[in-house]
Amino acid sequence: MKIALLGAESTGKTQLAKALGERLQKTGLLVHRVDEYLRTWCDKHQRTPRQDEQRHMIETQIAHEMAAPKGAVVIADTTPLMTAVYSQMLFNDNSLNELALAHQAVYDITLLTGLDLPWKSDGLQRDGPHVREPVDQRLRHMLGLAQLPYQVVYGQGEQRLENALFCIARQAPHLAENIQRSELSARWSGSCETCGDGDCEHRLFSSLLKG
Repeated sequence: MKIALLGAESTGKTQLAKALGERLQKTGLLVHRVDEYLRTWCDKHQRTPRQDEQRHMIETQIAHEMAAPKGAVVIADTTPLMTAVYSQMLFNDNSLNELALAHQAVYDITLLTGLDLPWKSDGLQRDGPHVREPVDQRLRHMLGLAQLPYQVVYGQGEQRLENALFCIARQAPHLAENIQRSELSARWSGSCETCGDGDCEHRLFSSLLKG
């Protein structure tokens, strides 16, 4: 089982990946979390990658994922598709799209983190709150073009985790019994998770948060 976390900067991908890993491990599952290679690379080189270094970022991220133990639930934070999207935006380079989308297809579940969290500065990887919506739109566009299913996760703190677990349980019924979900998650039903309408999604989860 491979779970991918995608999303614009400062939308809680890393925090959610850690929380998901901890929760799934408590159920007795073998979990392998693959951290974002970009963060490690930037910390080492004290700069962001150039255009000619983007393919290396993708290939290394894939290699780290392939090193996961056999039979483990893999949680990827994030995937090569993020590198491809930023290559489009920063360098007007679409050459990585095919490779990134081909790899994205290996994930059983793709979760897209919503834009409802406040933007926070966090080192060299952060470009600013103004890039979050364009990145989110490009991710949705790319996934849509490739007909790759995804679900958007909203919510603050523990509620974000519970909503993510609900998405996972819906797409992986064999894991449903392992996942302990709150009453909040159980209340979410219907077809809204597949509509791709950001405004609709935001209204849906805003109402849950007020409930």
